[in-house]
Parts: sequence; C-alpha cells; structure tokens
Amino acid sequence: MEKLRTLRKQRGYTQEYMSNIIATDVSNYSRKESGDVRIFDDEWEKLANALDVKVEDIKEEKPGNTVNFNDSSTNSGTAILNNHYNIPDYILENQQEYINLLKQQIEALTAENKKLKSRK
Repeated sequence: MEKLRTLRKQRGYTQEYMSNIIATDVSNYSRKESGDVRIFDDEWEKLANALDVKVEDIKEEKPGNTVNFNDSSTNSGTAILNNHYNIPDYILENQQEYINLLKQQIEALTAENKKLKSRK
C-alpha cells in the first residue's frame, strides 16, 4: 500500500503510531501496509483521519487469488457463464493460521490424553 506508506512517512508517523490508531500490533500493521494483510474499511477510515486525508486518497486494493467456477445451468443449456470469485490473500492466510492453531490444540490434547492414561 504505497500511498499509505508514503503519506505516513511524509507526516513523520511511525508504524507503531499507526498501529495504535487501528488497535493492532506493529507487526500486523506492517503486514497491512505492505499489502500482505487486508485493511478493513473501518481501518481505512481511521488511518485516513489520522493522516488528515480522504479514504479515497490512500485506499488501494490488492487483487486476491482468483477461483473460476463454470456454471452451465442456463435455460437453453448452451451458454456457459464464467463467474470469477476473488479470494483475498488475508482469508487464505487466516485459514492457514487457523489450521496451525488446530494442529497445536491437537498436540496439546494428545499430550493431555497420554498423561491421563499414564495415571490409571
């Protein structure tokens, strides 16, 4: 998000200062500013207010991953409709984080189960 980064630096604001504006940690803000993590509309508004600009002046959208679905269920049966759905990177990233969290929970529960079995 080059516009955001440029304006932040011009104003002399640190990433830490901006992270406090949107109530997140510096690491997450850095990922948002670099475009790796989505900036939500309410966050865009807070950031724009802090920078004293309009949201439109700083908001940039990073294209997500495109998944194509073909739908041939038309009345005539001859036309094929191509619908393209963008899956933003932050959703895919969140899903991977969720998978990793579930793996950690499985490991913890497995260890707890072994402890309980050894007590018997």
